[in-house]
Amino acid sequence: MVVVGAGLGGLAAAARLGALGHRVTVLEQAAEIGGKLGRAELDGHVFDTGPSLVTLPQIQRDLFAATGAPLEAALDLVRLDPAVAYRFADGTRLSMPGTPDAVPTALDAALRDGAGAQWAALMARAERMWAVSERPFLRSPLAGAGTLARLARRPADVATVAPWRSLRGLGESYLRHPHLRTLLDRYATYSGSDPRRAPAVLATVPYAEQAFGSWYVRGGLRRLATAVAERAAAHGAELRTGCAVRRVLVDGGRASGVELADGEVVPADVVVSGVDAEALYADLLPAGGEADRARRNLARATPSLSGFVLLLGLRGRTPGLAHHTVLFPADYDAEFDAVFGTGRDEGRPRPVPDPTVYISAPDDPELRPDEDSESWFVLVNAPRHDPVRGVDWDEPGLAERYAETVLRVMAGRGLDVRDRIRVRAVRTPADLERDTGSVGGSIYGTSSNGARAAFLRPANASPVPGLFLVGGSAHPGGGLPLVTLSAEIVSGLVSST
Repeated sequence: MVVVGAGLGGLAAAARLGALGHRVTVLEQAAEIGGKLGRAELDGHVFDTGPSLVTLPQIQRDLFAATGAPLEAALDLVRLDPAVAYRFADGTRLSMPGTPDAVPTALDAALRDGAGAQWAALMARAERMWAVSERPFLRSPLAGAGTLARLARRPADVATVAPWRSLRGLGESYLRHPHLRTLLDRYATYSGSDPRRAPAVLATVPYAEQAFGSWYVRGGLRRLATAVAERAAAHGAELRTGCAVRRVLVDGGRASGVELADGEVVPADVVVSGVDAEALYADLLPAGGEADRARRNLARATPSLSGFVLLLGLRGRTPGLAHHTVLFPADYDAEFDAVFGTGRDEGRPRPVPDPTVYISAPDDPELRPDEDSESWFVLVNAPRHDPVRGVDWDEPGLAERYAETVLRVMAGRGLDVRDRIRVRAVRTPADLERDTGSVGGSIYGTSSNGARAAFLRPANASPVPGLFLVGGSAHPGGGLPLVTLSAEIVSGLVSST
């Protein structure tokens, strides 16, 4: 069988399928494996250029156990405490503990007004949501209306998940403190979504993060991709880089292999695609047939947001700097209006003038040239690259102008590093599209905007027999744990066919 794409989803699928005895070839268009789990080195500074946090580590442990090696033998996982430091526009600071029992006390100390009890009540609801939805949705194949049927075994379960309710609406019913509502809204961005339209069940994201911990891979998260590739190779998988796939071959209505850009044909009885689902259905499959239904669903879904990234190599050390820091704006809704082209700018996405700034600054000697330096990954939410209907991130000068905007915003919120910069690199949504094949640089494929969004996400079993999908643009969604679960689902589907 052939796996197209050596991102985490493709590598995990190759490892699992290899462990089941299948002969697997992995084809990756880039020169290196990893996909969005990228890595950059600039004058001795080393950066993760994609995910910067491991949540639900048990899912990675399951993957390594299923492929014959304990996770801890391959990676050094470190639980973060504090998990993240928040700074709000009014100057309030909150250091969120890395263990759930300590969270209410920390909230009360920073925010007062009963903030700890409010958040605890919401997390209790989120825990019930998790219990109801994890197995039938996150760990099972998408089955259209059948997926809802799995959730509807009891009316109480449906009421718990509240599929008609938005994440924002759920927060408003539990959280009186405005800063708590801002915290909850942020978790919609974990799926590239707008909290005003994303489903309430996304409250399970902060619950899972707190209940199971926030983790870092010493040496950088790229090591996760390398370790999974090693598990695949240990089971005989062949990994070929620099192999762009031109099309998926379909013979007699069934996937029969792939054709590479150089004309080479690689036959296969099963094809597992880890490429962006929109690109797969638009470019790699022939028009017509069953695949048209998937194309129609994708056309009805809202693409996820993208990200604008600064890689900063800094002189000196920042006192009291947390591993993760988030700087919030005064008007969070204005950010979502700009990214998705809603509100007064209806239909016109644009770079966010006053964005939320996320900073990942691991205190890891392996990522810096010397002890008197730091390597920062700085991310702000951004519209995807769309020269026709949105933002052309390749417009001359735009990237550098916006980089200066982000640095000014950071300075205005108390983190002015402009006189400490040794090296600086900019990564736009257009760069992400070129580097990973994600259409427009949409990090998560489609967003979770709208009550039916989850059911418009491409299923793991495509309409073309013998073709399966893994990765962040397919069910169950983006982010390291869900991408890894997509491979678990596909390995089960392949084994059952």
